[in-house]
Amino acid sequence: MDLRSELLKSIWYGFTALDLEKSGKVSKSQLKVLSHNLCTVLSIPHDPVALEEHFRDDDDGPVSSQGYMPYLNKYILDKVVEGSFNKENVDELCWTLTAKKNYQPDRSSISVLPDRDAFRLWCLFNFLSEDKYPLVMVPDEVEYLLKKICMAMSIEFNCVELDDFFSQDSGHQNGITVWVFLQMMNSGKITRAIDKSITSMAIEEVYREIVGDVLKEGYLWKKGQLRRNWKERWFTLRPSNLSYYTGEDRKDCQGNIVLDGNCCVEVLPDRDGKRCMFCLKTLSKTYEMSASDTKQRQEWTAAIQTAIRLHVEGKTSLHKDLKLKRREQREQREKRRQAKEEELQRLRALQEERERKLAELDLLKEAQKQAQVLMDQDEQRRRQQHEQLQRTLEIQLREAEEARVSMQAEMALKEEEAERQRKRIQELEEMQKRLEEALQQEIKARLDEEGSRYAQARLLAEEEEKMKALMALQEEQEEYIVKTQREKQELKQEMEVKSRALDEAQRQLEEVRANRHRVDQDVVAAQRKLRQASTNVKHWNVQMNRLMRPIGPGEKRPSLGSSFQSFQIPTQRDPGLRLRRKSGSEDQSEESKENVDNRTGCDLEKRHSHASNGDMDIP
Repeated sequence: MDLRSELLKSIWYGFTALDLEKSGKVSKSQLKVLSHNLCTVLSIPHDPVALEEHFRDDDDGPVSSQGYMPYLNKYILDKVVEGSFNKENVDELCWTLTAKKNYQPDRSSISVLPDRDAFRLWCLFNFLSEDKYPLVMVPDEVEYLLKKICMAMSIEFNCVELDDFFSQDSGHQNGITVWVFLQMMNSGKITRAIDKSITSMAIEEVYREIVGDVLKEGYLWKKGQLRRNWKERWFTLRPSNLSYYTGEDRKDCQGNIVLDGNCCVEVLPDRDGKRCMFCLKTLSKTYEMSASDTKQRQEWTAAIQTAIRLHVEGKTSLHKDLKLKRREQREQREKRRQAKEEELQRLRALQEERERKLAELDLLKEAQKQAQVLMDQDEQRRRQQHEQLQRTLEIQLREAEEARVSMQAEMALKEEEAERQRKRIQELEEMQKRLEEALQQEIKARLDEEGSRYAQARLLAEEEEKMKALMALQEEQEEYIVKTQREKQELKQEMEVKSRALDEAQRQLEEVRANRHRVDQDVVAAQRKLRQASTNVKHWNVQMNRLMRPIGPGEKRPSLGSSFQSFQIPTQRDPGLRLRRKSGSEDQSEESKENVDNRTGCDLEKRHSHASNGDMDIP
């Protein structure tokens, strides 16, 4: 039973509660309120535009359940996310709507259950009811629930009272409604005047076990992971996890152990002063625990193994699985009952055939009796005639003798007829025996055939499970092959891209090297030209200095390395010598320029030499 079916059961009660006239229709204003409340408790964003569009006022009249279902499925149930809301809030909303109209117990009675217990019984009824509307619970499920409640109260369940209840009304054999069930619980026949607090605790325990999927609860000693000390904790086991709290009020959760197919439970020997120890192993940790006695340890280990098995089988609830199994058993019992009825009908037909044969045999016996009576009557008549013949022996002797002969012949015929009747009776008795033997053989063949069919069905189920597992493994292998091929293709493409990038980098490196070689050649040629130009500049500077310096009469030509300070500076009065001073200053400026040019040429030479070696300095 999925989440949608569970929600629909509760919503069905809310819809029928709004149907005051029991016509199967509810006004649109009430459905708007119901839809808004459902969106609130289900944590679904409310869309008032879609609600108004679906329940627009241009369509007069109320809406039936068939008209409301499309909106309920599309705008509410299709948006439900499991785990995002508390289902108990949804149940409380629908219970509040339906209890005001349908649940009206006699409050003056001392056996009336509290409203909270009635709500939990209503939830249990919805869980165990059949998936048909109107919702009813079959007698087997009623007996199962009452046995659970009585077991929680530690009292023995009395099946006689339940059988009397169902025998009072033949309509209850097909199932009872929740209101009849609550009326039966409020009558006090089941609780037997037990304290209400004990009844409430029992109902709460059964509610948590069946509706809350709690497989087992109780105190256990747990060994810490860090301090390695023992502490008593309240454990709650569900099919998906094992939670532990500081107390049974379940307010302070100390941890949550997630159960999966990799978990296992093992029994440990006594140590550390603790008895009845066991451990729960997961992939990451191992949890050591101790129970109060051997029975509790066995119950806890069995319950944890059951939770792990349910997780491996993909089942979310133990009682949902048990409910389906009980339903299958009821269907099988119904099929066996129908088969038995058919067999009884065939046996009745055979019995009728046998009775018909016996009736024929009785008729034959009656005919034999009548024949015997006739024979007796004939014998009596013969005696009378014999007496008459004796009286008239002398007169009618010959006639008497003839009559005697005729009578003997008739007697022979009668005896032959009687012998044939006896043979016929024996044949009918033998036929009856053969029919009984054939009937026994047919019953035995039917039983053998039923056993063979059961074994064949079991083998077919095992073959189907193995085939499903094989198909799952094959699909997983195909997905792994496809994934490997895709990764191989992506790796090949990545290698091709990197290879092309490497080729491009090598090509660019070759181009850089070629450009560098050309630049080196250009630098060498430039250095050579620069040296040649520097030499020419020096030569022409010397020639220019020599030509621009006048030579006086009787004056020796100074050497190129002498300083200009050795010359005699003529007086300014001699106008003929002014030009000479100017020329001397000009010679100095030219000489300084030459020195600057020489230094510049040397620097350029050094730079070009460094550039030719690949170590050019940047000023």
